[in-house]
Amino acid sequence: RADREAAGFPAMVDAACFPGGDRGALRHVDDDVCMSDRLVPSRGTCLAMNQMKLEDDQNLAPRNEYQEVVSQNVLGKECFANTKVLSYRHKPPRQEQGRDDYKVLYCAGRDAGSRPRAAVSRVVPQAPMRILDAPNIVDDFYSHPIDWSSNNVVGVAISETVYLFDAESGQTEKLLALDAGNVTAVRWTGKGDHMAVGTSDGEVQIWDICAQRQLRTFQGHSDRIGALAWHQHVLSSGARDAEIHQHDVRMRHHLMLRRSDVHADVVCGLDYNAEGLLASGSNDNAVCIWDTPMAATPIHTLTEHCAAVKAVRWCPWQRSVLATGGGSADRQICLWNAASGRLLMSADAESQVTGIVWGTQDKELLTSHGYWRNQLSLWKYPSLVKVADLEGHRDRVLGIAQSPDGSLVSSISADETLRFWQVFSPHSAGQRGCADSAVAPRSILKTIR
Repeated sequence: RADREAAGFPAMVDAACFPGGDRGALRHVDDDVCMSDRLVPSRGTCLAMNQMKLEDDQNLAPRNEYQEVVSQNVLGKECFANTKVLSYRHKPPRQEQGRDDYKVLYCAGRDAGSRPRAAVSRVVPQAPMRILDAPNIVDDFYSHPIDWSSNNVVGVAISETVYLFDAESGQTEKLLALDAGNVTAVRWTGKGDHMAVGTSDGEVQIWDICAQRQLRTFQGHSDRIGALAWHQHVLSSGARDAEIHQHDVRMRHHLMLRRSDVHADVVCGLDYNAEGLLASGSNDNAVCIWDTPMAATPIHTLTEHCAAVKAVRWCPWQRSVLATGGGSADRQICLWNAASGRLLMSADAESQVTGIVWGTQDKELLTSHGYWRNQLSLWKYPSLVKVADLEGHRDRVLGIAQSPDGSLVSSISADETLRFWQVFSPHSAGQRGCADSAVAPRSILKTIR
């Protein structure tokens, strides 16, 4: 190269210094152009406007009077007086006096008085706080033998008998005993003074808990009751005859609507949200969403599950989010957007799902399971990441219910035990008041005929 320059040949540089050039190619460069192979971290500094901000000793800086006049007119005379392109914009502040100089890590802007503390992880109980006996309970996957009222009373169906357990006082009393057949489902009204009872003969009974007497009997189903749900004065009942009946308890002729051509098998799951959307699960593996209690056709039919869908529960803080769980051939927990019918998230529960409840304060959901592990599982919302498993039942968990403040969960199993678990944080007073006003109208209980 020195010989070529001495012979008068023009200077040459490697094309690797030029973007887009081929390695080994040679190009002619004027002698008065300052070239460099120095790495420029940001290619934005090579733009025409940014070139004018470079200092005199940097590449491509303004080299004549014309370029200096242009840069000053475009950028201003003082805008780049103390500015450098290749420098950090925000430098860390000086370390305060009094800090340990030998400390390896130092956080700029750290304020010991106002820094947030790390969230304390919640302890999930691995043992129930109370265990009660439930002898002779029927091991039936399609039954709903337990529900917890807003008055803190647990209703439990054991064979042909319904018992009431006062969670505050610990007292137990018998509400009713059928002359024939078994009780297959129980469901409290929103205020907790009345209970709907479904039987294996297809009857639906309405009981006044305070007076300890039966008010009404609804007949119409040809087979056993599989699920019950309340919305204000409307009671929905699903049965093995694959029908859903809508009862208006205020009217003498109570049957308002009979849905008989939607599900193809036993209706084993029903639940209303606060706005009156009804979700129905069936042994035909489908979940239907009804926008009003009087809707004749569903707005969505969800067919993601591969087994019976008994566990259906609306999210209390997201009005259009529905959680469903499938049977032993499916074992999936699904979260749905009921407005669009879109599947939001799903997770493998590893066991058939028999029940779902939500934890409002902790933004979690608890599921109960049967074959093969018979556990309770706690999941984060909305990721459905499992937090913990609560084990102890030796046979299938038939159902779960949640206390009025949301902190306690009771589970009843085919191992003939009723267990109480401290799982969630209790609701705040404002949340509890909103929930009660949404599902417990005051006038319904005085109008049952």
